[in-house]
Amino acid sequence: MNRRFAISLVLGVAMAGTSALTGALTPKPRVLEAHEQFSLEEMIPQRFGEWVIDPSVVPLTPDPEQQSVLEKIYDQTLSRTYVNREGQRVMLSIAYGGDQSKALQLHLPEVCYVAQGFQMVKADDGALPTRFGELPVKRLVARLNERNEPITYWITIGEHATKTGIQQKLRRLAYGLSGEIPDGMLVRVSTIQRNDQQAYQVQDRFVTDMLAMMAPRDRTRLLGAELAPPDAPAEEAAQAQGPAPKQG
Repeated sequence: MNRRFAISLVLGVAMAGTSALTGALTPKPRVLEAHEQFSLEEMIPQRFGEWVIDPSVVPLTPDPEQQSVLEKIYDQTLSRTYVNREGQRVMLSIAYGGDQSKALQLHLPEVCYVAQGFQMVKADDGALPTRFGELPVKRLVARLNERNEPITYWITIGEHATKTGIQQKLRRLAYGLSGEIPDGMLVRVSTIQRNDQQAYQVQDRFVTDMLAMMAPRDRTRLLGAELAPPDAPAEEAAQAQGPAPKQG
């Protein structure tokens, strides 16, 4: 074996090893097991508490250009409007994406509404009280002409409900370092109403009623395993967190 051939052989082995190592360390989207498959349409009850679907009102829909982008990001979406006996209407939108890499991360309402011509007049961090603990949420107010739309939304990255911004990026980074690209869920509720605080109270009550009627594993998908362990009955989770918060 001559010297040149030996050097070529060593370099070839080193390059192959580097390629294999890179492949091993490259984060990969998590593939759902058969028992983890789910349907948003089936997961969210059509009737719960005082709420029933109102087919006459359609939540905000994206324009064709945005829609094509969203179809690349999300594997499933759900849009419904619910109404109660008092005539209060809540628009619910849920989007699920199995690949939360940087290129396919959740499309936040702040971007979606502004792209539709709305002005974002309020954007605050908040906490939505549930019987399972406080859920970190974002409170927005979007306005277009006479339409004033208070919005509450939250996201889950993998098994964790998380705040948007730096915490969201850190959570995604932590999954990446573990060799996994997490999935993600965005849940948005909104009402068309002038009084923001009254709107948030209606939205909180709506979310509380919805969670109470969901199966434990489905509830985990919306809240994350830290707030709602998939195998823990609602009664046990409620006892662990103390009495249910009073609604304003």
